[in-house]
Amino acid sequence: MKLVILGGPGAGKGTQAEQLCQSLGITGISTGDILRSAIAAQTELGKQVQTQVEQGELVSDNSMIDLIRQRLLQPDVVQGWLLEGYPRTAFQAEELDFLLDTLDQQLDFAILLQVPDSVLVSRSLTRARTDDTLEAIQRRITLFHECTTPLLEYYAMRDRLLKVDGNQAIAQVQQAIVQQLKPQ
Repeated sequence: MKLVILGGPGAGKGTQAEQLCQSLGITGISTGDILRSAIAAQTELGKQVQTQVEQGELVSDNSMIDLIRQRLLQPDVVQGWLLEGYPRTAFQAEELDFLLDTLDQQLDFAILLQVPDSVLVSRSLTRARTDDTLEAIQRRITLFHECTTPLLEYYAMRDRLLKVDGNQAIAQVQQAIVQQLKPQ
């Protein structure tokens, strides 16, 4: 099973990704972890993206797809994977599909955790992260909607979009995802 998990800031992507990986026996791939690992290891790509990451800038599409390519070549992803934090745009989704073609892989589904904006704000504020100011959260939600609408259309047109109500108990969300992943 090869999956992508999508949702606004505070939608529960990390929580659901972790549980889904355990229940399906697949590897979770967080783009944040990939970036931090590459920087810590001071790989060529890590050195290239370090300044962008430290300044809070988005890492270029080319650098991200190169990092993901390297990660998908590791032996622990043979049984399947769940990608969190990428893609964020329709262009990135297309790039990911091209990459997967070259690796003889195919994405099974993109899972969207649907959560009302007001809930995203309140959840984000309770995480107590230093960068979770109300203004920053609202900006991230706005960017999420701007970037994600074409992304959702991209996956919907390819019959690979699963929509799940993310505004319920963690176990219920997990159950809803697993239910939709079962073969019809």
